[in-house]
Amino acid sequence: MRTMRHEPKLARERLMQGLALACLLVMGGFLLAGPSGLIAWSENQQMLEQRRTEIARLTFERDALRNRVNLLDPRHADPDLAGELLRSDLNVAHPDEMVMLLH
Repeated sequence: MRTMRHEPKLARERLMQGLALACLLVMGGFLLAGPSGLIAWSENQQMLEQRRTEIARLTFERDALRNRVNLLDPRHADPDLAGELLRSDLNVAHPDEMVMLLH
């Protein structure tokens, strides 16, 4: 009769061990293939580097535009830039001028 009493306890232990093993396997799966897992780590690093490059490019472009805006300040506009913009916007140039578009 003692064996009968131990069987439910043994079955419960096996069930708990099986559940613990299943939880560990699920956590291991997330460690490898989850959104922040080992497989996604290199992809995330590559995306981070791309975004840093994009930020550097946009910062350079913003600084160039800020400089151009400062040169066109109505209180003290740069005459060369103002003349260049007027000629390019109005499509007017002297016959001896050569217009070079810088983009």
